[in-house]
Amino acid sequence: MNWSALLSPIWWVTRLRVVLTLLFFGITAYLLVVFNWSYSDGDRAGYLQKLSSKGWICKTHEGELAMTTVPGVAPILWNFSVWDGAVAHKMTSLMGKKIVLHYKEYRYIPTNCFGETAYFVDAVQAAVE
Repeated sequence: MNWSALLSPIWWVTRLRVVLTLLFFGITAYLLVVFNWSYSDGDRAGYLQKLSSKGWICKTHEGELAMTTVPGVAPILWNFSVWDGAVAHKMTSLMGKKIVLHYKEYRYIPTNCFGETAYFVDAVQAAVE
């Protein structure tokens, strides 16, 4: 066995580059899968109770929808995040009104810098009553 080749700094630098390159492409592939394929999508209807911009470094729009089946019954609160600023702006104009939100659920996002929940709203419309 050639021990001098194993102790060579060039050998270690080459191996480190290979490992870092594989790690980079692995993380990139993981993020592509997580952000491009949603686990589920659908619509939810209710009354928009709150929408705020949160975060120290990564500002996200976080909201709360009160879903009621029958008036007088305690509502179920559903928390969501919004990536698009135009959708968030439209939601603020519909505050307190009954709305329909279209959402996509993305699981296993590695950080909450993209949003505090797994549900991301991408469209909003006023509900017709």
